Amino acid sequence: MSPFGAFLRLELSDALRSRWVAFASMLYVGLAIAFVWLGLRESTVLGFTGLSRVLLNLANAVLVIFPLVVLIGTHSAVVHARTSGFCELMLAQPVRRSTWFLALLTSRLLVLVGPLLVLLVGCFVAAAFIEPEPGLAFIGFKSLAVCTALVFAFVGVGLYISAVAKSAERAMVWALLVFVTTAALHDVLLITALLRTSLPPQVVFALAALNPSEAARVGILASVDPELSVLGPVGFWLANSLGPSFALALAVVYPLALGLLTTWRALRRTELMDLIA
Repeated sequence: MSPFGAFLRLELSDALRSRWVAFASMLYVGLAIAFVWLGLRESTVLGFTGLSRVLLNLANAVLVIFPLVVLIGTHSAVVHARTSGFCELMLAQPVRRSTWFLALLTSRLLVLVGPLLVLLVGCFVAAAFIEPEPGLAFIGFKSLAVCTALVFAFVGVGLYISAVAKSAERAMVWALLVFVTTAALHDVLLITALLRTSLPPQVVFALAALNPSEAARVGILASVDPELSVLGPVGFWLANSLGPSFALALAVVYPLALGLLTTWRALRRTELMDLIA
């Protein structure tokens, strides 16, 4: 077995022992069951019914909980390996630090994205027998692309926090601060800025766009509602300024770029720092 395969197997085994796979799977399944029960009822919300409404609501709910789940699962990965003596043992082996880091990154992506992929495939199979809908597979594919990009972004942020933190406690505090900041940029802070300051709307929208969760949400909404009517006047302004195609591309490209940047910085930090705590 190659060093990458050995490290990947080790990290996946650790994820199974810590029951992260079971936790993520139960979380996705619980949300899916709740939205299936709500989405297959007779009521309509903005014209969306059936499984297309289920996928829309599920994707939006996942975008809210993903940052917290991903940051909790990655914020202590590197710093825990340093303090537990794993890195000291790794230095005695003929392997590169980057090999272990890439295996760590791959394992976190598989644990977090794998259950969601299985769940979406299950929804497609169920839709073929329960309530066939045209375009459902395309909506699901776009939702999966946006969610995967968002997961990659916060995995990179979490690994960077873990690489620069001196202790697991500091890493936890920084991870919670990142989550609170992204939540504030979604609702509380931006609404306050609009009500209490004279900032131009373009500045407020730019602050919202810096939040990868908000960019992902706009991309998912634009994929099913090109006019973005769910956002009211703001949605019409965004639809006319960006367009649904550009909004979807931004929702995928920007989180991926953020994830690549933070992952590269975390990798460089891991390669150069003292691994002996």
